[in-house]
Amino acid sequence: MAKRGGFPGGIPGNMNNLVKQAQRMQRQMEEKTKELEEKEYTASSGGGAVTVTVSGKKEVVAVKLSEEVVDPDDIEMLEDLIVAAVNEAFRQAEADSSEVLSKLAGGLGGLGGLGGGLPF
Repeated sequence: MAKRGGFPGGIPGNMNNLVKQAQRMQRQMEEKTKELEEKEYTASSGGGAVTVTVSGKKEVVAVKLSEEVVDPDDIEMLEDLIVAAVNEAFRQAEADSSEVLSKLAGGLGGLGGLGGGLPF
C-alpha cells in the first residue's frame, strides 16, 4: 500500500533527474555569481579624462582623473564626468551579469520549462 501523498518506492526516476539537474544548475549559478563578483569593469568619459573602475559587487574600486579635467571653476563638469563614467561601468557589469546568467537560465528548458512538461 502506498503512503499518502508519496510515491510507492520513492521518487520516480524522471523526477529524481529533474532534482539533480536543478541542484547542478544551482551550483553553476553560485559559481558564476562568484566569478562575476570578482570581475572589474572600467569605463571612461570626457575622452578619457575620467576613468572609473567598479567591481562585480557593485562597488567603485578606482577613479582616475587627468589633470586638465580638474578645474576649480568648473566643478560641475567634473562631477558630471564622474557620474557618466560610473554609470557606464555599472551598465557594463550589469550587461555581463545578464548575459552569463541568461545562458545558465537557458538550461532550464531541460526542466520542462519549469512546469510546461510536468504532469501537474
